Amino acid sequence: MLPSPIAIPAFSDNYIWAISHQGQCVVVDPGDAAPVERFLNENGLNLAAILVTHHHPDHVAGIATLTRDRNIPVYGPARESIPCMTDPLGEGQQITLDAIDLSLTVMEVPGHTLGHIAYYSEAHGWLFCGDTLFAGGCGRLFEGTPSQMYTSLHRLAELPAQTLVYCTHEYTRANLEFALAVTPENQRVEARLAAVVAAREEGQITLPTTIAEECRTNPFLRSGDESVKAACEARDPGASTDDVQCFASLRRWKDNF
Repeated sequence: MLPSPIAIPAFSDNYIWAISHQGQCVVVDPGDAAPVERFLNENGLNLAAILVTHHHPDHVAGIATLTRDRNIPVYGPARESIPCMTDPLGEGQQITLDAIDLSLTVMEVPGHTLGHIAYYSEAHGWLFCGDTLFAGGCGRLFEGTPSQMYTSLHRLAELPAQTLVYCTHEYTRANLEFALAVTPENQRVEARLAAVVAAREEGQITLPTTIAEECRTNPFLRSGDESVKAACEARDPGASTDDVQCFASLRRWKDNF
């Protein structure tokens, strides 16, 4: 069994996920090369491959430096322009990272960007979902539509409940503060927020989360719940018409929260 992925902090709130095995390492969304190089050097690891979920600079800006003196594959979304990409990927493709003995299935999850992909390991129960699903929230709709993001999120929500979600930002506290504003009487959200606040005060990260936890407390996966619909309708008349309209209303609300 592979060791659990390790978070390499980058910028103010990014995480670059590192998966290592027997001296080899694969990283996910390296927006900055310097912390990756430090991690590799400190742990005596060889970089064997790079996985990319989408084209935003805080996820890809370190790739050119990391590949300058390395002949390694760079996997990424076929529908987006990724620096140094060698292996463009689309829906349903499977890749095997021989260096670390890990197989992954590609899921297209547009919304945050139009070509955004996620990587899922059924064997290990790991999901690397970039900026689509966050702990307690979801990514902004920079390119896609509410309908696309709603569909993408609910595809992820259908993965096994115990799936570990490795998203790429430390947004959990802010997301749960918003979730509690949407449903102030929700004791599950309140308890989760309290635990997250305590963890952050101790300098701990709040990831990974699980699909089960997100289905319980993430409002963006609960736009069909009556309490969430009522909250959106009160702010945005007509928002409760259907689940996608409710989701769109939630996303607009969060954008200005």
